[in-house]
Amino acid sequence: MMHPRPSPIAASLYTLRDLNADVIVMHGPHGCCFRTGRLLESDGVRVVTTAMAENDFILGAGEKLEETLQEAYDTFHPKLMGIVGTCASMIIGEDLKEPIANLGLDCVILPVESHGGFGEGDNTEGAIAVLNAAVEYGVIPQEEADRQNEMLRLATEVEKTRGMAQGKYIKPNFGDNKEKVARIVVKAIKEGKKVAFVLNAKKETSYLFADILNCDFSKLVDGADSNRDIENLRFIANLDENIGLPRIRQHAVNITKELGETGIDIACITGGLDEYPVTPRKAEEYLKEWEPDLVIVAGVPHALYVEELDCETIAVTDGPRLVQPLNELGYSHVIAELDAHSKTLGVDEIVDSDFGMMIRSAIEWELEED
Repeated sequence: MMHPRPSPIAASLYTLRDLNADVIVMHGPHGCCFRTGRLLESDGVRVVTTAMAENDFILGAGEKLEETLQEAYDTFHPKLMGIVGTCASMIIGEDLKEPIANLGLDCVILPVESHGGFGEGDNTEGAIAVLNAAVEYGVIPQEEADRQNEMLRLATEVEKTRGMAQGKYIKPNFGDNKEKVARIVVKAIKEGKKVAFVLNAKKETSYLFADILNCDFSKLVDGADSNRDIENLRFIANLDENIGLPRIRQHAVNITKELGETGIDIACITGGLDEYPVTPRKAEEYLKEWEPDLVIVAGVPHALYVEELDCETIAVTDGPRLVQPLNELGYSHVIAELDAHSKTLGVDEIVDSDFGMMIRSAIEWELEED
């Protein structure tokens, strides 16, 4: 493994967030997963810490965990809380369930035994630990946990076979010139070529990648009042509103509604926002049947088998280290969006993307040149 990867601890925190946890108690030193904890505050999740110190590594910190749980309960009045273990608390064998039983607080508390090292494995192991706890404490059914676990396994497989977790060093690359590629998109639509936008996004980052679809291309086509009137323009997206954990389903509802208000209908719903490892299969079927001239894939483009498409293709990713693998997979052009996660935490509507704004500028330039 040549690149740092997200830890199981961070994956646990994000999965608790997707379950709509009100409070998360980090049982470890005060600096553990500091950035992730602070970012999640923007999503309405209160993240606190037991702030384990040197003596706690020797004598244990069960009493400190109880005190933190009680204070968090009294302060925030949560309905759902999570306790996330860290390297420090897990390596000394801290019992996360005993404080829950001792306190008897009037809320659901999920103990998550996850830490960032010592053979813990892929970051998805942290998410799986949360899902298993959620089943044990009656928050989600076993069927949903099984589906989620399968998606996590497949996501890991995609990253290891087609993404940046292949084991070799990959130099960061910020992709092709956005203005040049935006002009390619605009020119294709203006000339009446068959153009397909594929949203294959991961959870909340869909708010940024959906912006690339959310452009008014009707300005380029005579007689068109909205994107709905453009015969050779299609939108494909993993925006099934009935699949996923509560917060994820709401993202799909929000984005679909906003796209519809701006004149965009989804021709093909490929699945849910947590199914991005497999939703490209349905997208590929649609594309092969429709035979487009240009395809733009935004979000997790490396999950789509671009090598099976016979047309010009554009990938839009949020990882500078994914640019090289995407080029090697066969994409004609690759665009890198930066800070997708931080830009989409705490939002409930589509946010501006660099490439989306460049496309809108390219539309105006094209009109001025005419």
